[in-house]
Amino acid sequence: MGFAGAMVVAMAVDALMGWPLWLFARIGHPVTWLGRLIGAIDNAWNRPSDAPTFRRAAGIAGALLVIALSVALGWALQSLLQSLLPWGLAQIALLGVLAWPLVALRSLHDHVAAVAKPLRAGDIAAARDAVSRIVGRDPAALDEAGIARAAIESLAENASDGIVAPVFWGALFGLPGIFGYKAINTLDSMIGHRSERHEAFGWAAARIDDVANFIPARLTGFLFVLLAPRRSEALSCMTRDARRHRSPNAGWPEAAMAGALGVRLSGPRIYHGSTTNEPWLNEAARDPLAADIGEGLTVYRRAMLLLAGVLAILAFA
Repeated sequence: MGFAGAMVVAMAVDALMGWPLWLFARIGHPVTWLGRLIGAIDNAWNRPSDAPTFRRAAGIAGALLVIALSVALGWALQSLLQSLLPWGLAQIALLGVLAWPLVALRSLHDHVAAVAKPLRAGDIAAARDAVSRIVGRDPAALDEAGIARAAIESLAENASDGIVAPVFWGALFGLPGIFGYKAINTLDSMIGHRSERHEAFGWAAARIDDVANFIPARLTGFLFVLLAPRRSEALSCMTRDARRHRSPNAGWPEAAMAGALGVRLSGPRIYHGSTTNEPWLNEAARDPLAADIGEGLTVYRRAMLLLAGVLAILAFA
């Protein structure tokens, strides 16, 4: 578990700094770099005139290319660092700094907190604007409960996708693991949709993402259970309702968070004017309010601290 210490460094640097706006303005962010590559492949290889089977094959090739390039870059950087420095605190620290941009610990917290603040003040318009930055559903149709629900769901799901999963794969395989995972997750977010354009081309991206998140999603759910103010409710809700979610993975952290806060999540929502009738998680519970976002953030912070602590123990045991 030699890479576990590097992931602790990455989490600590991100918790302290996030990704500064001045740095983003100058060089962007690794996810935006990946996005440009994926967008170029999508535009060049995903032709509507091609047969669905050909588009699926092109999507498989495109996904594997992006993942392979990302893993190769991570391997090259890690090998270079290992050739220059002996294994020790200096190498661990530098590996952690290189992994830092791929851990969205502070960004997730700040984006969700930005929804809670105006919602507590009764400024629905500002809360809708803030929540539109982290979810894809139509914000104009959301009342207080809908805004709070969207923010809490985003917090729970992205805790898995944005922190636990990259740290998990980074702890196992170092930079190739975290770089490769981030490529997989970005592919899924960009082309892994069941839309007319990406139903065939994004098939591989979505399936690979499901596999990559299988363990981290369940690990995130159990972290929430351990730190929940309502531990038994969180556990029973997660084991009962996680499989009801449309995603094979997102239901685990979301159901755990629903039980932890004693609220119901998921359910019907509106995307681009169309209502999707998703099943409820913790259906018999009340609707969430602004205060529940703050409680959810407390669970999140404690869970991430526990994750960092376990990694530190593994690193220095």
